[in-house]
Amino acid sequence: MEIKIPDSEFEKRWKEVVEKVKAKNLDILIVQSNEADFANVRYLTDYWPIFETSGVAISKNGGIALLIGPESETFAMNRSRVKKIYRILQYRESAEPEYPGMKLDNFSIVFKEMVGEKVKKIGIAGYQIFPIPIYEAIKQAEPDAEIIKSDEIMVDMRIKKSEVEIKMMKEAFKISEIALKEAIENMKPEMTELQLVGIIEESLYKNGAEYEGHPQYVLAGKNSTNAIGRPSYTKLGKNNLIQLNIGARVAGYSSSVGRPVCIGKMSEEMKKLVSAGLDMHKKTIDWIKSGVKAGDVAKKFFEYGEKIGVGKNILYGPCHGIGMIEVERPWMETNSDYYLEENMTFQVDTFLYCDDFGLRWENGVIVKKEGAELLSSELMKIIEV
Repeated sequence: MEIKIPDSEFEKRWKEVVEKVKAKNLDILIVQSNEADFANVRYLTDYWPIFETSGVAISKNGGIALLIGPESETFAMNRSRVKKIYRILQYRESAEPEYPGMKLDNFSIVFKEMVGEKVKKIGIAGYQIFPIPIYEAIKQAEPDAEIIKSDEIMVDMRIKKSEVEIKMMKEAFKISEIALKEAIENMKPEMTELQLVGIIEESLYKNGAEYEGHPQYVLAGKNSTNAIGRPSYTKLGKNNLIQLNIGARVAGYSSSVGRPVCIGKMSEEMKKLVSAGLDMHKKTIDWIKSGVKAGDVAKKFFEYGEKIGVGKNILYGPCHGIGMIEVERPWMETNSDYYLEENMTFQVDTFLYCDDFGLRWENGVIVKKEGAELLSSELMKIIEV
């Protein structure tokens, strides 16, 4: 059964983003997304681009419009909760087709219809992925306007989750945990990493996922030292550390559940580091609650790692935000000066590695006054099959 964010949730978001545009004294905000980093546009419209990129224009006058490339009109009309749509060439595919004879919109039209006067201040959100051709098209339309990096508008809106958002995230984590169990039940030494990915993805879609929350991690042996990696034709093997990170996406909300697994018995060295990682992971969860300074959680994590003798095995940590994207702002780092608030959501991401293997314990949490509420908790133990 399809699960959707209700229209009323989008209507609240539209009112809030317009107020933020006005509070920043912007004439208009242009939000950018692409297929991989889809969150800002989907958050405001439910539209999720494919091949082409997309944007959302929000004016100080209250207007909201979806910006798409030349080929996406019928898809966008069926998908977007925002009904005003502009087709602009610069949102086209990377192959840069020219579409001769096609009648398209441009930013001069967008600004005239949505602002109605000379545009002086244009905010852009999605700065890290903002394409140069779109930036240049904006400058061509309003060469004298000040363009201001305005990512904080969308970060502020998305950082704390509503009840509806948390419901979607819980469903995504539930599906991921089902897939985790099916993966462990079916894994065999002669199987390749990619073959196990096939079993995982069948389980995710069979149980209600709309997509993967991230590329599935099945990393065996030396491959498990990759903090970021893709599965390959490497066989799982016996007595290897096999890192599983499984993520489903539901209604635009992502999840990830990470567990180190061994087919056969772990070596003493392996079991010692896996146990240390689990210990640090549980401690990190215990330190999280509303009112706590985020940087203090990170400092405790690194200090505890040094105390138990695994400081040299830490690459980063200990938490990052999760919501629509599996890794999103804010990170919890030693220099983080913000305070945790109720209904912020984080991934507690405990990654340790040595020369021969690596491991990651990963679970989602919701920040509460009493502490962290777990979004996933299955198989928090040494896993030998």
